[in-house]
Amino acid sequence: MKFSVKSQTQQDIPTAALPDIIFMLLFFFMVSTIMRETEVRVTQKIPRAEQLVKLQRKDLIAHLYVGLPKDSGYGKEPVIQADGVFIDVGKIGAWVEEVRAGLSEEEKDQLTVSFKVDKEVQMGLIVDIQTELRKVNARKIIYQSPRKEEE
Repeated sequence: MKFSVKSQTQQDIPTAALPDIIFMLLFFFMVSTIMRETEVRVTQKIPRAEQLVKLQRKDLIAHLYVGLPKDSGYGKEPVIQADGVFIDVGKIGAWVEEVRAGLSEEEKDQLTVSFKVDKEVQMGLIVDIQTELRKVNARKIIYQSPRKEEE
């Protein structure tokens, strides 16, 4: 009786799904990464706050920066910066609607407008901004303040 020797088989690891996995990871990191922060182009000395509250959802915050422009070509009066560009008080309503357009229906009411205002800015400009925000029903407003170590 003859015994036959079985040939050794090689078991390769299947790599057909590897490109799919790599592209899924690439797509995930492209979607979840913040590419650019807004460059603040106004000078600011922020007043210190007595009570600070940290917000949970930072993606529902729209930032307004108010102060004197760093570039003297924009004048010597305080200006409003939203999303990296200077806007007038009258265009704040359109800016809020543009920000809300990027949110889902249930998140539109949760939009919070964050002010970062130089302490030398006159209160009249802030009241004008608040009035424009009331016209478009953007009533959740916060004022940013530096932490003690940032002073």
